[in-house]
Amino acid sequence: MKSKYILLMATLIAVGLAACSKKPEPVIEPVVQEEPAPVEEVAIPEEPQINQDSLDALEAARLEAARKRLQELMDRLMADDVYFDFDRSELTAEAKDLLNQVGAILTEEPRFTITVEGHTDERGTEDYNMTLGSTRATKVKEFLSAYGISGDRMETISYGEEKPKVEGSSEEAYAKNRRANFRVNVK
Repeated sequence: MKSKYILLMATLIAVGLAACSKKPEPVIEPVVQEEPAPVEEVAIPEEPQINQDSLDALEAARLEAARKRLQELMDRLMADDVYFDFDRSELTAEAKDLLNQVGAILTEEPRFTITVEGHTDERGTEDYNMTLGSTRATKVKEFLSAYGISGDRMETISYGEEKPKVEGSSEEAYAKNRRANFRVNVK
């Protein structure tokens, strides 16, 4: 029985050694990639040819639209005047409302420069009216400067009583002549 025991032990050792032996690495079969299908040539449509006459016409239309827009803005600036009370240069509430609109236009169109022209009615001496016209124009410029418009885009001039808007010696005519108005230039 001893020999059977030895034989059994030898068999177990052999099986154990066989089990501990290096396992063979698994065989990985290479993945075969299929060739991509040939790309069919696609015809790319040609861009339409734009001739120089078409480009010139488009540019002319664009420039005309820009010119009209500038003209409309200039007309809006020059349409209304800032009016003042008799012998005064303080801005009224109506004047401030108008100047807010003027400031918005000048902000929108930085190519505009303006000349603020100060005027008076015919009452008073020539020197007094020139000074008052200058003060009125300066008040308008100061308001627009506070609005954010650069001072180098504005200049002032006084005409005193020299350029009345309305001829006459009535209070109605005087009221129309006590004003500041704008002349617009494009840089």
